[in-house]
Parts: sequence; C-alpha cells; structure tokens
Amino acid sequence: MLQKLREKSSGWIATVILGLLCVPFAFFGMEQYLFQRNANFAAKIEAPPTWWPSAPAVWPVTMLWQRAEIDADEFRTVYEQQRQQQRQAEGEGFDPRAFESADNKRRILEGLIDRRVMRMMAERDGVVIDDGLLRETIQSVPAFQVGGKFDPQTYQLALSSQNQSPRQFEQIVRDDLLQTVIPRGIADSAFVTKSEMDRLLKLIGETRSVSYVAMSGPAPDDAPVPDAEIQRWYQQHAAQYRAPESVTLEVLDIDSSKLPPAGAPSEATLRERYAQEQAKFGTGEQRMVSHILVKPADESPAAQQAAEAKANDLSRQAKAPGADFAALARANSDDAGSKTGGGDLGWIEKNGLMAKPFEDAVFAMQAGEVRGPVKTDFGYHVIQVREIKPSQQKPFEEVREQLLAEQAESERERAFNELLGKLVDEVYKNPTTLAGAARLGNLQVQTVGPVTRVPSAANAVNPVLANPAVLRAAFSESLIQDGTASDPIEIAPGRSVLLRVKSHTPERTLPLAQVRERVIAAIRADRAAKAASAAADALLAEVRGGQPLAAAAASRQLAVTDLPELARGQPVPDPAANEAFFAVPPPAAGKLSVGKVRLLDGRMAVFAVSKVTPGDPSKATPAQRSQLQAQLGQIAGAEDAQALVRELRRKMTITVAEDRL
Repeated sequence: MLQKLREKSSGWIATVILGLLCVPFAFFGMEQYLFQRNANFAAKIEAPPTWWPSAPAVWPVTMLWQRAEIDADEFRTVYEQQRQQQRQAEGEGFDPRAFESADNKRRILEGLIDRRVMRMMAERDGVVIDDGLLRETIQSVPAFQVGGKFDPQTYQLALSSQNQSPRQFEQIVRDDLLQTVIPRGIADSAFVTKSEMDRLLKLIGETRSVSYVAMSGPAPDDAPVPDAEIQRWYQQHAAQYRAPESVTLEVLDIDSSKLPPAGAPSEATLRERYAQEQAKFGTGEQRMVSHILVKPADESPAAQQAAEAKANDLSRQAKAPGADFAALARANSDDAGSKTGGGDLGWIEKNGLMAKPFEDAVFAMQAGEVRGPVKTDFGYHVIQVREIKPSQQKPFEEVREQLLAEQAESERERAFNELLGKLVDEVYKNPTTLAGAARLGNLQVQTVGPVTRVPSAANAVNPVLANPAVLRAAFSESLIQDGTASDPIEIAPGRSVLLRVKSHTPERTLPLAQVRERVIAAIRADRAAKAASAAADALLAEVRGGQPLAAAAASRQLAVTDLPELARGQPVPDPAANEAFFAVPPPAAGKLSVGKVRLLDGRMAVFAVSKVTPGDPSKATPAQRSQLQAQLGQIAGAEDAQALVRELRRKMTITVAEDRL
C-alpha cells in the first residue's frame, strides 16, 4: 500500500493537483510574502490605474495600482498641531480627554485622507501649481502681513524661526495647494441661477398672517402615584437619576503675594541691573533702508549668473549721479511687498531679524551709500541706506524707580520659585501626602469636596477649583488610582497648587429611595404635559373640523392673538413658534393651515395660518443679491467638492490602521 501511495504522489495527477492548490496561494498569499515590509501607515490609499478603472484588487493586478500612505508620524504631527490650535482657541476650557477620543482622531485622519485623495487625482491628471498662484498664496497669509500688507521682514523672521529657507517653504505651500486647488476650483465655479435666487428671496421675504391661542398652563397634578408606576418610571429613566463622579481633594496653595517681602535692594544691585539691561532703556542704532531684489528664475547656475548680472547692472545705475533709486525699485524689484513703495523697508535695527549678509552690509554702510549686489537665500539685493539714527540711552536716575519695582518683583519671583522647588522635592520624597510639604513651607493643607468634574456651584466655594486645569488634574487616572500628589499647577502668575485625591466616588445610579420625590414630581409633570397636549389636540380637532379658531377659543374662555404679516424668523411669540408657523404648507384658497406647538414657557399653542405672501425679489438691493449669491455659491461649491471626494473614495481602497492612531 505504501508503494501505491508513493506512485500516486509522484505521478502527473499529483502534479496537476499541486498546481491547482498553488493558484489561490499565488493570488492571496504571495503578495504578502514577496512584498512584506515594516508597515507604519495610519492610512493607506490605493486607486486603480486610469486606463483600467475596474481592475480587481488582487495580486498581481494590484501592482498596477496607484498608492499613497499617510504614515503614523505625519498623522501625529497634524494631530498635535490641531491640539495646540484648539488649546489656544479654548484656553482653560480645553478638554484633552474629549480631544483624544477615538472619534476625534478618526475625524482628523479622514480629513488627511480626503486631502491625499485629491492630491493623487491632481498628480494623476497632471495638475501643476504656477508661480503666480504660489506667490499670491504666500502673500495672503495673515502671519506675513503688517497693516494688511505683505511684509518681507516679517516673512523672513517667520521662516528663520522655523529654520526654513524660502525654497523649502515654497515647496510646502506648493504641495498643499496641489491637494486643495481642485476642490477650491470646484467651489469657486459653483453658481446660482436668477430663478433660484428669486425663489430663495421669495422664501426669505415671505410673510404669513397667523392667529394663535395659547392654552392655559398645565394644571397641577397632585393625584397619588402608585408604587408600580414609580418603579416603572425610575427604570425607564434611570439615566436621569445618576450622581456624577466626584473627588475629595487635599490642596496646598502656594501664593507669591503672601510671601514675606524681601529687603530693599542696594544701590549697587540696582546699578548692576541697569548695566545688564541697558538695551531695554534705550534704542539701538537704526538705519532707514531701501532695496531692489533680483530673484533667480530657478536654482540652476545659469539662472544664478543671470540674476547676479542684472543686479550688478542695477547697482551701477543706482550709483550713477542723480539716479532715482525708488524708480529703479518700482520698475525692477522682485520683492512684491516693497516694490510699490520704491523698495522702502523702513527703519532696521541690528537684531538678527534680517538675513545676516543683508544686515551685515546695511550696518557697514554710510548714509546715502548704495551697495550691491548682496546675496541671500532670497536672491541678490541692491541696498541703499538713506538715513542713520544713532542709539540713545536713558540715564540711571530716570529709570531708578522702574528698576526698584522690577528688582522687588524679581526677588519675590525668585523666593517663590525656590519655595516651590523645595516643596516639589519634599513631595517627590513622600508622594502620598502633602503634610511634609505644608510643614516645610509653613502652609495649610485644605480639604475640599466632594467636587464634580463639571464646574458647579459647589466648586465655586473654593476659587482654585474653578480653574479647569485643576479639575482636569483632579480627575486624572494617575492621581485617582495612585493617590499621589500632583505636579505644581499654575492657576495664575505667581500662584500654583499641589493636589492629592483623598477619596474618589465613581459615577453611579442613585437608589430609588433617594430620588423617590424627584420621580414622583417627574411623573406628575409628565401627566400635566400630556393633559395639556390632549387639550390642544381637542381644540385643534375642532378647528380642523371647520369651526373658527376664535369660536373654539371663546368656548374655552381663551384669547386669540392675531399676527398679520408675520416675517419669517421673527421670534414672535418665540423662535420655536415662528418656525412652526412657517413649517406648515400654505393654505388652499378659503382654507386654513393649522397646527400646534409647545411654547418656551411650557404652554401649548394652537395656530392657524390664513394667508401667505411671498417676498418680492425686486426689493433686494444689488449688494444684497450679490452677497446672497456668493453665500449660496460657496455652499453649493463646498457640497460639489465633497461629492467629488466621496466619489473618488468610492473607487479606491482605503485601509486604516486603528492601532496606530
């Protein structure tokens, strides 16, 4: 039998079977085997080739697909940038837990995916960003503007602070534009027809004649509530009867304003401070400068030589007797920010804000001198120093009182920092208690609480607890679980606190016995609301049956309020009521459109719309029409761009690595 098995396994049948078994492995296993690598993507985007849009997502066909990845580092960079932006926008109200939620991380990643999808489409279709759009975009950045105008000095300073050259920044902007130019073009191309505008203006300007009856408030319900109903309501609305998470805290408050004052500084100390801070009490030498910038067309040697030659020629012209430097700058400078002003850069100090070769040249020149070309990362400069203002210094006697106040503040700050450092060292030695730190600093440990995560009236008893940063630390997992003291939390300049969670009570459902009266009150309020709604339904049925609203109201001793020509959006009697009045369809000839609405004060109102008057589009001014048309176009364009992204994503395969977010 073994011999037969050996013969069967070595024959042509076995070869065919083995070949058939290899087919699925070739398509579904070999790709990972042959092309495995250390993946680090947060999201991977794969698109079929344009010439085969229906290409199957199987290997080896997938080798033809276009691929792009958003790596985990890129996601983390954008994630942290948005964290800082939101923290700056919200200040102390910033909630890191909410920002770090899985939903928010996915929202940020989805935005990156949308942008990468648009970039893939732009690259596929050969879209390029021209220099004009690039220049216009950079000059429109608010961070590079002074007084609403692009400022080259501010631009240079901003790039220098990030260790970037103009070429590097331009490439970043060019890449960003490549991802947004198509959606922006789609949005800008959207338009609204005249008939659509007229229809919208008719709706916006529409008025309605309305009559309404405000029902009496819900009658008090003091009927007995059975235990079974109480139990049923409690179970159905258990989420309404929960006690929030709370902590009881030990707080050590270190306030520099309560420290003993330092002794008066000596005259020698004040003079030493004056000598160290002379620059603050004077102005350095300033020079009024103009320049002509010649930028090479590209980074090739030929372009550099051509730019240098042009700058040399302009320098010769500017040095000629009677030359008009401003006219030469307006005609030839490549610096769009100063060109129209004749190359004027204003007063410049030697403070490192300008490119170093440029600054060195300026402060080596005499008033009225022209020098150049001077090469920087921006190109070749021809420089004119028009005027020199020497440095000025205030004498010691004039600033003595300011020095005295600053020295006292400096001493208080030094004492505060020394004390805080000692307290922190003590806490590190004994992290589960604040008693040792309190004794060391001659301070009192306060016990406060219980306090809740959301600021409340109870929290306001202690002003420290009104600080969101303190609350975030108080409810951090490390302090709750370990029972250790916090790091110092600054709640104001010169004032910090140390916290320790003394006890923690998690969120919990309150027992029925504790909330029984609240449940009974809720049941009775619900009964009263339902009774009021039923009374409104009865009145509404009579009006729908053909009885005039006034007659139906009179039988109930209720007053009718008439609102002739009520405008859309007018909060009469309140916004919810106005919305309900305009939500019902226009009445047919000789009929009424009726409905009911709950007013903000809790009462029910029954209303009848007797007349609808469309707005008159001819009354809109050209400016109003233009503004509305632009707004509608933006909305429509944004929707079109989003639809394009959705359609592109539908044809792609997008893989998200949730564990790397």
